[in-house]
Amino acid sequence: MRDKYKYIGPVYDFLSNLYSGKNIHHCKTAMLDVETLQKGDRVLFAGVGHGRDAIRAAELGADVTVVDLSETMLRKFGDALRDEAPHLSIRRIHSDIMKVDEAGEYDMVVANFFLNVFDEDMMVKVLEHLINLGKSDAKIVVGDFCYPTGNIFSRTFKKLYWYMAVFVFWLFANNAFHKIYNYPEHMQRLGLQVNEKKHFKLLNMDCYWSILGQKKA
Repeated sequence: MRDKYKYIGPVYDFLSNLYSGKNIHHCKTAMLDVETLQKGDRVLFAGVGHGRDAIRAAELGADVTVVDLSETMLRKFGDALRDEAPHLSIRRIHSDIMKVDEAGEYDMVVANFFLNVFDEDMMVKVLEHLINLGKSDAKIVVGDFCYPTGNIFSRTFKKLYWYMAVFVFWLFANNAFHKIYNYPEHMQRLGLQVNEKKHFKLLNMDCYWSILGQKKA
């Protein structure tokens, strides 16, 4: 398996914090608290990256599984786990998420800044697969760049801000180059009930959001 994040992976956290002022980190952990997770809940993180959101879930008592196709990102996650929470045990899967065949096994499935690596058609297929990995009443969490709204200046800024980010990952990781996705629309179209959205600002504009959807049991 070719590791697309071999070169950009080691500086992923640095770029994330430089670009967002830690708002990306706050967005990733926004839906992980005692109100959404119970001790023993099975939680899957798709495209875990450095995985501090996965560590947060495990600290709350969840039974956590992380999946990433990038060996580099899994290694960085292992480094973070060893340095920050060596007492925790988190299952790691080095695989394409579409090859994870554990339908109906998880109480929560998390896709933070992961679905945006795909073109729109593939993104919908991946999201549908993630939903299928959840139990009948599973929570599905998506954290990402939020869909542009507001006045023309705000919408233009958000689009330029997004395209700068997507260009870097297209150039160095061969990710798809595409528009900003309206994730709540896609989630609802795939049968989820969107229960909550949390927004995170940059220059007093909503640039990131964390969306909590739930399967209708």
